[in-house]
Amino acid sequence: MPLEHWDQLKELVFNLWWSWNPEGKKLFRMIDPILWEEFRENPVKLLECTECVNKVLQKPEFLNQLGYVYQLYRSYLETPGPYCSKCRRPIAFFSPEYGLHHSLYIYAGGLGLLAGDILKEASDLDFPLVGIGFMYPQGYVRQRIRPDGWQEDVLNHIHKEEMPVRKVFDENGQWLKIYGYCYDEKVYAGVWEVSVGRIKLYLLDTDVEENAPWNREISYQLYTPNQETRLKQQIVLGFCGMGLLHRLGIEISGVHINEDYAALALVARLLYFHKQGLSFEEAREMVRETSLFTTHTPIRAAINTYPFALIEKQFAFLWERYELDREKFLDLGTNPQNPSEGFNSTILALRLARYANAVSRRHGEVSRKMWHFLWPERSEEEVPIDYVTNGVHLPTWIDDDLRVLLSDYLGARWLEVHESEALWQLVDLIPDEILWKVHRDNKVELLHLIKERLRKRWAEKSFDPSLVIAQGAFLDPDFLTLGFARRMTGYKRATLIFHNLERLKRILLNPERPVQIIFAGKAHPQDQPGKQMIQKIVLLAKDPELAGRIAFIEDYDQELAYYMVKGVDVWLNNPLPPLEACGTSGMKAAINGVLHLSILDGWWVEGYNGKNGWAFGEEPVEGDRDPQDAEALYRILEEEVVPLYYQWDETGIPRAWVQKMKEAMKSIVPRFCARRMFKEYVARFYQKIDQAYEEFLASSKKASPEEKTA
Repeated sequence: MPLEHWDQLKELVFNLWWSWNPEGKKLFRMIDPILWEEFRENPVKLLECTECVNKVLQKPEFLNQLGYVYQLYRSYLETPGPYCSKCRRPIAFFSPEYGLHHSLYIYAGGLGLLAGDILKEASDLDFPLVGIGFMYPQGYVRQRIRPDGWQEDVLNHIHKEEMPVRKVFDENGQWLKIYGYCYDEKVYAGVWEVSVGRIKLYLLDTDVEENAPWNREISYQLYTPNQETRLKQQIVLGFCGMGLLHRLGIEISGVHINEDYAALALVARLLYFHKQGLSFEEAREMVRETSLFTTHTPIRAAINTYPFALIEKQFAFLWERYELDREKFLDLGTNPQNPSEGFNSTILALRLARYANAVSRRHGEVSRKMWHFLWPERSEEEVPIDYVTNGVHLPTWIDDDLRVLLSDYLGARWLEVHESEALWQLVDLIPDEILWKVHRDNKVELLHLIKERLRKRWAEKSFDPSLVIAQGAFLDPDFLTLGFARRMTGYKRATLIFHNLERLKRILLNPERPVQIIFAGKAHPQDQPGKQMIQKIVLLAKDPELAGRIAFIEDYDQELAYYMVKGVDVWLNNPLPPLEACGTSGMKAAINGVLHLSILDGWWVEGYNGKNGWAFGEEPVEGDRDPQDAEALYRILEEEVVPLYYQWDETGIPRAWVQKMKEAMKSIVPRFCARRMFKEYVARFYQKIDQAYEEFLASSKKASPEEKTA
């Protein structure tokens, strides 16, 4: 095996750039198409099959593709991007989870997928960002459905050697480990590196031999139910994360924390500046002016709040080792209206970050109302919580064939300017039959994936035969297909469509215009109502009267999400307003021409224009709104969605439906892509943070504190 080719292949494998570039995926598929599918598109596992790799490296067509892809990759890395000089120093992005690819299972849901999309977009724009997160040896729970419909939570033991991650080594060739303190104990975290195009993501792993058994398990699992372990996770993420940046000599201009889980990074930075000679108030102001906090939670009960006794126990090292005033620290996270409720991570973040944002316009209104009590002297409109509506990384979520099609009609370089609204007007040039064929092929691919997953489960021999139909064996690509896939929890109201079961049966079982619904999603292990919701769906999916028109696909992950958002006809969304902060799955569907049927909440308040999907629920309702919302949902399905879908012409094309698909793409994609979102973050926050840090350096007669440790 030529060493040069091997090195090139290995470099490509360990940079997730390939995951949003079709030519990269094509290269790995050429090694062995069957193993590529069997390994669920994990090139690290594929590379372990040295016999396959040696064999394919003898083939000229593979070497040509390798050379071509490697050239694309190196050009991407080495050509300066449009945002490479927007800030003088990197912004550190802290998040508890990252959804980058299903081969790197360190995510639970939408928060992680958004974080992954942010890193990818930063890479595409060549913006100086560095990511900090956790390596979770058990990841997030896998889902198994019992014959009675109940979700079983299966611990997921990750094989790190099969993931696209690499250890970071120190100057002595040893695995780099950073330490912090929990209680009075040193806690070590080994450091892993993930290459996300031009961006580096560093993952902290407490499962190292230097730690006591109870500290090794700190990073075992994402969103652990144990409150003390969760607090330790926040300590490690914040303190070890900031310590790692200093250890690597990365001088940052500021910090962006993605939800309150990473709030202690701001405390760690404050203490660092304090230790370098600034007073507590000076250090606090410095951190405030160079920090951004993004909140995703519109429900007070879901905020991380800890008893003061637990805080006293775990943070004793602060006042002992850093000589921090105990009361000053506790005040940062205390609710002035109800001091006894405990130490609140979101209050801490809001007090230490000059900039704060919600993730949609509606969520901004909800957040300002929810946190108004922290600024009683201001009107609700003046509460300093802005909003940046989420967006999704288009190259990750768009179908590969649709991507090629758009190149034919929007121009070969359309991806470089895909946030342009004028560009998307060219979608009208695509012939209806061609766009419909791409969509129809995507539906066939989705059903193939579902049945392939079912085949693998059947081969395990522990799979109950009664679940075969419930998990999609009878799904038909000719039927109008609704998709509902997201976290299964009460306010998402997955079972709203079952409110009037007889009426739903008439919709689904119409012999001339049949309809089917595909559900997927996990409930948090502690969310019993969420599990009951899943059970209700599964039991209905098993009902012979429904003839397989309802399916629940177990173990929802990024792979299934990708196939669902491009393979269903309608994306269904009906959370209880105003509890949907944003929601991004509907944006991913719209990228692929899938139409959105949603209650007016989250991003859809901004996205709906009357022609690009369907909306309901704008009227305020006193008390239980399920009956009214279910009625509106049935009416739209019966009178608008189903008739429009089945208006096929003599060639079998539903032309009015395809026109609506085009309208969705034209009106939604440029406004709800991660490119637009990230540019907003840069212009409204990152550049101001960078300038504030620059002014701090200029006003200081000494070198920056970070420079001292570089």
